[in-house]
Amino acid sequence: MSLVTTKQLYQLLPAGQPMAIGAFNVHNMEYTQAVVQAAEATRMPVILMLGEPMLEFAGLEMLSTIAKTAARRSSLPIAVTLDHGKKLDNIRRCIQLGISVMVDGSALPYEENVQLTRTVVEMAREAGVSVEGELGSLAGIEDVEAEAMEFFTDPDLAAEFAARTGIDSLAVAIGNCHGKYLRPPVLDMERLRRIREKVTVPIVLHGGSDLPPDMSREAIENGIRKFNVGTDLKYAFCQEMKRVLDQDPMPFQPPRTLGTAREAVYRVACQKIRLFQNGHTLTL
Repeated sequence: MSLVTTKQLYQLLPAGQPMAIGAFNVHNMEYTQAVVQAAEATRMPVILMLGEPMLEFAGLEMLSTIAKTAARRSSLPIAVTLDHGKKLDNIRRCIQLGISVMVDGSALPYEENVQLTRTVVEMAREAGVSVEGELGSLAGIEDVEAEAMEFFTDPDLAAEFAARTGIDSLAVAIGNCHGKYLRPPVLDMERLRRIREKVTVPIVLHGGSDLPPDMSREAIENGIRKFNVGTDLKYAFCQEMKRVLDQDPMPFQPPRTLGTAREAVYRVACQKIRLFQNGHTLTL
């Protein structure tokens, strides 16, 4: 089909059928191909996320070209978005490239978060792309070796934040965590229900890796419409690469090394997408 915005994907979700869109961090061609192939296999649109720390490693132009090319070649609507954009220059460049953005002002004081997010929304509106904001802060590791402090999202502030900023979706903190969970996860479903009652835009759960399937389904039933997944794909990719490279003689042709790692990412992405469908199908 074509490259679309994240807002356009949310509009495809049917009312009365609790299901969520899978958003996957992609770091190179193989990750991107695997996720889009999984979308095609499950007939479910996805969001390809470009993590801000990865832009310094691979370059925005390189990663965005791979992601946008894959989206345009897919038979499904696919969105591409910046994930955890904190630097206004990176956000601006993504908007200029026609990429939706997730602006992360969660570590800022509330009013500064509102101001930053509103500024990004105004920029995005002119370019016709979508904006996800974040209120509350998650513990755990994203794409850098650093651990964040955790602050849960206040439902009343969430409603005010969404109204004042004009965001298209809201990422919340309800006990979810980036990376692997160091202890059994506990999501505050009552808090999520209260947020859902007060906020009209789609609600996003970062830290969708390493969650028990039943907990993911319960979160969907209580209002989550987008799950972010990164760590589960990275573990699958690296574990498969290690398995292959440990062979004797060591394979060195890319289809034998990167190709098998791509297949591992594909399998995990399929599992996650089917989980997020929650037993429902999407008519496109």
